[in-house]
Order: sequence, then structure tokens, then C-alpha cells
Amino acid sequence: MQYVLSIDQGTTGTRSMIFNKKGKEVSKDYIEHKQFFPHAGWVEHNPIEIWEKTLTTIKKSLATANLVSSDICTIGITNQRETIVAWDKESGLPLHNAIVWQCRRTADLCDELKNEGYSDLFRKKTGLVLDPYFSGTKIKWLLEESSKVRSACTNQNLLVGTIDSWLIWNLTGNHITDYSNASRTLLFNIHKGEWDPELLEILDVPLEILPEVRPSSDKETFGTVKKEILPSEIPVTGNAGDQQAALFGQTCFDEGSVKNTYGTGNFMLLNTGEKAIESKQGLLTTIAWNVNGSINYALEGSVFITGAAIQWLEEGIGILTDKKELGEIMNDVPNTDGVFFVPAFVGLGAPYWDPYARGTLLGLTRGTKREHIIRATLESICYQSEDIFKIMSKEAGIDINVIRVDGGITRCSPLLQFQADISNVIVQKPSVQETTALGAAYLAGLAVDYWTNLDDIRANFLVEEEYKPKMESVERDYLLSRWKKAIERAKNWL
Repeated sequence: MQYVLSIDQGTTGTRSMIFNKKGKEVSKDYIEHKQFFPHAGWVEHNPIEIWEKTLTTIKKSLATANLVSSDICTIGITNQRETIVAWDKESGLPLHNAIVWQCRRTADLCDELKNEGYSDLFRKKTGLVLDPYFSGTKIKWLLEESSKVRSACTNQNLLVGTIDSWLIWNLTGNHITDYSNASRTLLFNIHKGEWDPELLEILDVPLEILPEVRPSSDKETFGTVKKEILPSEIPVTGNAGDQQAALFGQTCFDEGSVKNTYGTGNFMLLNTGEKAIESKQGLLTTIAWNVNGSINYALEGSVFITGAAIQWLEEGIGILTDKKELGEIMNDVPNTDGVFFVPAFVGLGAPYWDPYARGTLLGLTRGTKREHIIRATLESICYQSEDIFKIMSKEAGIDINVIRVDGGITRCSPLLQFQADISNVIVQKPSVQETTALGAAYLAGLAVDYWTNLDDIRANFLVEEEYKPKMESVERDYLLSRWKKAIERAKNWL
């Protein structure tokens, strides 16, 4: 029997997983990497550390399963999407730390572009808003501010790409990305399916430094793993940004199906099929995937800080010692006693897009306990998701009854019940929680006929837990009105 290897390179760490035909986990390994904060609001990663730890997780996942490389028929890759790397194509070495999707350093540049009247142009061509979140302005910053990057560009030795292309380069020697990752750069025309000359000119980014764009599931492959890395020449045939991979892993293949990933941030995607729906209320239009030469689109709402807020409770202010407490606290403390927390540490994403908002804790009294603050943090995850869900349903013109969820915090059952209550929707948690890695595996396996078609994959989906709304509408409306008031307090702080 052969298996599929999936590499899931995320914001806080890298996970390699091996799956069988039933979509079941055979083995996995995970290693965190360092976060660098050189200035307030700036976030960076070390690309060499990411590559080395990726290689370690691959080898450990094989060893754990007692497998050798010839047991793997193909590899799929998924990644933190908008994080950008610049490297020298001769030496293969990075020229600067990776600039992470959370980084706010290009906020002023985005404001300049807005003031020059480019917002509508970028929105219509890319489906995105002018925000530091996306890769294009990060590339412009590197070209302007890094002498090493400028010099490599002048000498025609510069390559730039998102993390997937950095991993593909190290695995195969090819400079390639896929449609889903390209669609997050502010440089890719999602309607034509190509790098856009006008946008490249506006941001002064040379076309030749960017990767070739290939389908997310590609029989022609992204390349073959070099023999010095693994003895068997394994093809890389699947690649997608993490949120699109999770949508695929949740088997949300049908128009109108929705998933919500609870990770460092929260990301809700609605499959809109072959229609690229233009949002008027702050959502993103993005490419979900390109399979069999056909582009599939999605509406997306991106929340920047959710799981990262829990990490802040642990490491930042030290009021949480163990994540296992979270479910107990939500059960023991029935409400927040009027406390609301807006975790806008790096600004607000969808649907507000305010890079100048900052974290705000409201409603404190002498009776406020740590448990109230912790519960308010957990509830903020659900409120931010509800902000997106409401708009998404309206703009797509679809009455959405079910959301499929994944991510680490979904282990906290009371949080999922609160999500069902506050959004008045059924929440389904699948039996396989690592749906991002699974989606990359499905895309890769589909290309080599490990899975023959979408129905073959769909048969693997199993619901582990389901949560139905129980909250009265009066209570729901009251809580949401208070949340909106809290959001207004957090906006435009800087």
C-alpha cells in the first residue's frame, strides 16, 4: 500500500502528515518555529529555519509510521498564504527574513495607494482590499528597503514567492506556486488567471522574479523531490493556501458550502463555484482552487487574531496556564459579567479592514475575575466569525444552515456551542481535525488517481460532533449589539 504525504507549513509551526486512502492519519510530526518582532506591528520568520524544520518533520513522520520514501506516491503542500520570502536563485539562500501575513509594516504604503485612487482597480482585478495583510506591498517594501534584495534584482538573481514556492524550490529546484496562493498577492488577476501587468507596474514588481502559476492539483507536477533530500523521486502534485486547502479537506466542493478554521486567526470560506462574487461589505473574493483546469472561487472573511489571543493569555499576561482549562472555564462561568474583548493586536481584518485598531478590553469592574477575561477572549473568536458569517450569507444570497469547523481551539466544545448559539447555525466538527493538511493530500492524490474523483474523497468525510443553536434570540441580539459597541471603541486607535 502507498500513502500521501502532506506538508502543512503554518504561522507558528510546520506539520508533516501521512494519510491513507480513507483520509485517515497514519502519522504526523510537528515543530514550532521562532517568531520575530523587530518593531511594533512587524512580524518575521526565518526561512532557513522553516525549511530545516519542514525537512525534519517529513523524516520523522516517515519514521513514526515505519515507512520509507518509496511508500509515498505523492506530496501535497499547504502554507501560510501571504507570508513572503525573497531569495537568491544562485545560492538558494534567503536575502531577508520572511515577512509574515500578520505584519503591518506596509500600512502607510497601502494608505498611499488608496489615496491615489487604486482601491477599486485592485478590488476588481484581485478580489482583495489594499491592506498590509497581502503579499504585493511586502514585495515592494523588500525591493525598496533591502539592499540585498535590490542587488539580487539588479543582477537578475532574485526570486520572490509565498512560503509554498519557497518549499517547492527547496524540494524540487522549481520556482512555482498555485492559483490559490497567487490570488493572495495583490498581483494576480483572478478572472484571467495570470499575473497582471498593470498591477505589477503600479507596485513596481518585475514579472521575472515571480513564480510560475500552476493548478492546485497538477498531473504535470510542481516537480520531483531531489534525491539528496529523499531517495525516491516523489512528485509534488498538490498545492494550495492553507484556508483553501481546509475548504477542500472539509469536502466543501458544492456551491454554498462553508468552513471556518480556528487557528492563529479565523478564516471562513464559502464556496461560490465558478462565480467570483464581488463583496460590497469587506469580504474577499478569492480563488479556492484550480482543479482539472477549472477555477473555483470563494468568498472569504479573514480574522487576524483568535487563537493568537489565547496564546497571549498564556505568554503575554500569564493568566492561563493550560489550554485544557478553557472548556472548564466556559462551563463554570456562564457569562463574562459584561466584559468584552476585541483582540485587535494587529488591527482588524474582515469586514472592518482597520490596520490602526488595537486590542481593547471593556466592561471591567471590581468583580471582574481572570475567568471572565478568558471567557471574553473565547467569545471574541465567535463574535468575529459571526461578523463575517452574517455578511457572507447575505452577499451570496444563500441561507446557510451548516458550518464545518476545524483547527486547534475546536477541541473546546463549549466554544463551538457558543458559535452555534451566536450565529444561529449548526456547527459540524469532522472526525479528522487536521483538514488543512488533509486538503493538500487530497489535491495531490487526486492528480495521481490515488483518489479517482471528488465523490471518492467525499465518502471519507465523517462528523464527530454536531452543535445546534440553543440561545434565545433576545439574548443573541443583546450580546451582538454590545459586541458592535466594543468594536467601535477599538477602531482607529493609532
